[in-house]
Amino acid sequence: MAERFDSEDQDWLARPWIMALVGAVGGLIVHLLTDRASYGDPFPVWRQAATAFTVIATVSFLLTVELRRWTWAIAFALGWGTVIALVGWFTAQYNQIPEIFEFPFFSGILAVLIAAPLFQTIRDEGAWRFPYARLHRHAWTDAVIGAASLAFTGITFLLAWLIAGLFDVIGIDAIKELLKKEWFDWMLAGLAFGGAIGILRERDALVATLQKLAMVILSVLAPVLAVALGAFLVSLPFTGLKGLWESDIPATPMLLLSGAGAILLANAVIGDGREERSGNIWLRRAALLLVVCVLPLAFFAGLSMGQRIGQYGWTPERIWGAIAVGIAIAYGAAAWWAVFKGRLDFDDALRPLQTKLAIGLCGLALFLALPIVDFGAISANSQLARLTSGKVKAEEFDWTAMAFDFGKAGRRHLDAIAKSGPVDRRRLADIALKSDSRWDLAEENIVAGPEPQELIVTPKGVSVPEELRAQLLGVPGNTQGFCSSGGACRVFSQEGGRSFIVFMDGCANLSPAQRNDPKKRCTRLPAVFEQEGSKWVNVYLRRFKPEPPLSDAEQLASLQRESDALERGDVKVAPVSQRRLVVGGKPTGDIFE
Repeated sequence: MAERFDSEDQDWLARPWIMALVGAVGGLIVHLLTDRASYGDPFPVWRQAATAFTVIATVSFLLTVELRRWTWAIAFALGWGTVIALVGWFTAQYNQIPEIFEFPFFSGILAVLIAAPLFQTIRDEGAWRFPYARLHRHAWTDAVIGAASLAFTGITFLLAWLIAGLFDVIGIDAIKELLKKEWFDWMLAGLAFGGAIGILRERDALVATLQKLAMVILSVLAPVLAVALGAFLVSLPFTGLKGLWESDIPATPMLLLSGAGAILLANAVIGDGREERSGNIWLRRAALLLVVCVLPLAFFAGLSMGQRIGQYGWTPERIWGAIAVGIAIAYGAAAWWAVFKGRLDFDDALRPLQTKLAIGLCGLALFLALPIVDFGAISANSQLARLTSGKVKAEEFDWTAMAFDFGKAGRRHLDAIAKSGPVDRRRLADIALKSDSRWDLAEENIVAGPEPQELIVTPKGVSVPEELRAQLLGVPGNTQGFCSSGGACRVFSQEGGRSFIVFMDGCANLSPAQRNDPKKRCTRLPAVFEQEGSKWVNVYLRRFKPEPPLSDAEQLASLQRESDALERGDVKVAPVSQRRLVVGGKPTGDIFE
């Protein structure tokens, strides 16, 4: 007989095998969807969405299915798989580079995680009812079983490699070679994960005991965190908030994580109900202090977030941070109300409030995951307003975020600036629009100021040939020159005018402090022009590079040529001409021919 926590749950002896099979099939489908010739190849949006559907539907089914109302679990898994796939579809198409792992997608995942114990409670009750003890037990049991199954999957792979190693030393490498196949790894991972869930779910009474043990251990930590948070909040009026804002650790995440830890440990103390809560009066007082601390922690997190928004404007990350602060404030307010109503028995009033907050948070997470509110447009308008008002200079503006983080709204603003914006912003906006990725943009020659109209020649009075001048400054209406990016075009005559070192100095129009700041995105692009026949050629482009790889036929010919030469003694050392720019007495840049 299986050891079930709920007597109404039927024994399902075949569950581990069925769950293992479902997990293995899910793993194989994930492999087929994600398999590419190389990781650099494009990952189509439809494949990303289909992969999300497969993973969410498989894991949701494995965690929530019971023989009782098993069709409900299938509907739950397929429904949430479809929702997350659609969220991933819209999320991946939102920005210039299709990428599913963005905040809306994670918000959808959070909605699924909260929805699972809510669904399990509805399934057990057979109606829209949420008795706190059952809901709380499902939430903790899902977490314990999920974590234990992941650990079992890791141990399975370690064991598989150990077995492969044993057979490999006696010359049988079939298992080792099999473990190198991605399709097999995905299937093995799914099989181990699903099988572990099946075994643990059939012994969920033991899991519940482990859960209670974990809660007892966590409850011991409640007084420690309660005293620390209480001392921290009491100290703030005396130490001031300046240290909090100027800390190297971001204030808002730290305060919110502290609040989340307080909620976790307080729930470990109060348990599923009055009969489950700790009988130790000091632990209950610690739990009371913990939930009381949540609201002031959320308040100071809100102050920190508000200060950042006031200084740097809205971004999607700050909007999500503001939402997290709002959730923390809502929980803190509910906790204060519960303490007001019940004093030391605050948990009786807090439990139903926590159930309502869980349902509300699930709905909010799902709403925020859907493409209804455009955080990118809000952020783009905020950042553009800061640029237009002069709060941020063009060279300090985050053109990368406008191009790749704010969706279509950000690129529309860039397009408008590139076409009709001030001269010093057009070039920056145009570069951002033409970049294929944020990494390309980071490597672009982003410069400050308009393109130069004249050359700055050293020594003064040296004449620069007209042909070279045209190559440097370009021909109006015809071709762009080497120095057309912007900034200053500095020309240094060498060898009596037989060669010229040129720097397209994109830092020239910045202040001295900005010019010498390595974090500024300005570039000094070097060139060395020498006359070859009737043309001036940038010989700096002839940099020494590793030899390109040879084909099999070329390698064979090279080996034969080398063998013949070695036989006849045709070997010698030949000098290689190398040159390098020297600026301020120090070598700089690449070696060139």
